[in-house]
Amino acid sequence: MRRRGFVFGAGTSSYQIEGAAHEDGRLPSIWDTFCAVPGKVARAENGDVACDHYHRWSDDLDLLQALGVDAYRFSIAWPRVMDEAGRPNPRGIDFYKRLLDGLAERGLRAFVTLYHWDLPQHLEDKGGWLNRETAWRFADYADLMSRELAGRVEAWATHNEPWCAAYLGYGNGHHAPGYDQLRWGTQAMHHLLLGHGLALPALRANDPAAQAGIVANVGPAYPDSDTPADHAAVDLYDAYQNRWVLDPLLKGQYPEALWRYWKGCEPLVLPGDMEAIARPIDYLGLNFYSRAVVRASGDDSFEWVHRPDVERTTMDWEVYPQGLQDILEAFQRRYPNLPPIYITENGMSSADELRDGQVDDVQRQSYIKRHFAACSRAMVNGVDVRGYFIWSLMDNFEWAFGYERRFGIVHVDFETQKRTPKRSALAYAAFLHQRALAEAVPL
Repeated sequence: MRRRGFVFGAGTSSYQIEGAAHEDGRLPSIWDTFCAVPGKVARAENGDVACDHYHRWSDDLDLLQALGVDAYRFSIAWPRVMDEAGRPNPRGIDFYKRLLDGLAERGLRAFVTLYHWDLPQHLEDKGGWLNRETAWRFADYADLMSRELAGRVEAWATHNEPWCAAYLGYGNGHHAPGYDQLRWGTQAMHHLLLGHGLALPALRANDPAAQAGIVANVGPAYPDSDTPADHAAVDLYDAYQNRWVLDPLLKGQYPEALWRYWKGCEPLVLPGDMEAIARPIDYLGLNFYSRAVVRASGDDSFEWVHRPDVERTTMDWEVYPQGLQDILEAFQRRYPNLPPIYITENGMSSADELRDGQVDDVQRQSYIKRHFAACSRAMVNGVDVRGYFIWSLMDNFEWAFGYERRFGIVHVDFETQKRTPKRSALAYAAFLHQRALAEAVPL
């Protein structure tokens, strides 16, 4: 499936793996606070230690190098690199410089996400993403990091999955900071996207050789029946799941269908906001895991249909690789200005067990192989996909599920911190080795 320049990698995020929550001047984040609220996270677990990547980063980069990947996608912890007054924290910044230097020494490219949900708590205390000022503070943060790390980064992403940060964090309370007001969710989304738009000029000015983009979680919907009502439900779901983020970025407007679904929840949009949000990006990162089957539910609403007897992961998400091809091709038809795409997350959680020093994650091996094939079919049909990152490099803190859901291709024993590549990692490495051999043969 690879063509010249195609990037294969694996990804992680700061709060999920770093640990060292109270070291070297790191400030509290909203996830530190959220994890301390009884009942919010399974078994009251938290990211205080996680995978201890802050201390074990060199060994983890060796794992990446052994896999044979081209690139590593990771995020920076905003609370680690700035103090409450917005001044740089040299100790935190130096960690990321060491990490990036380690990647360069191993011949690996860096895809860096600025915001993967760990907002500094002191900004949440002032309203978080409900406060318009946070968008400007995010731009300051992007300016600082792109100045400090210029020349070391292949591609910057402003946000990872603003849908999750806004809806799960402010709209339904499943994620930090734990609010459950739809009107707050739509306003948080607007400020997240505004922060993205405000950050782009600094990224381009400070690190002009790097790509600048954003990462969205997406998923196609399919009708439960072939009725007009169920097809209308699909359109509504698409507005809620995909177009809520992509239409502002690529069309400069929110989908009208969304406000029929969420009546009275339109955000406050000031003059110039949409123009900033719709600034051109060099690439669009897409995170894909599953699909939805929906049917009509009353006027301007839909409901999910949980179909029995289909393959699912331990997240209870249906495995449907064809959905990746379908949604890539749908976006190409919908958005004439669709930028080049990277699949920035694709993977699954499974009930992995370490037996005799091995983890034979058969379902994950099949999942990855089938999604590779779906991506390849979309590329053959003209979609400009330039890279694929497995989620995740290693088992980690899976947000409200704590440590019970394992997405990694590397098994982590959270008591000993021992890393064990699963069979999926070995298969990925073998595939990449064969690719390297093929490319080394003269034509």
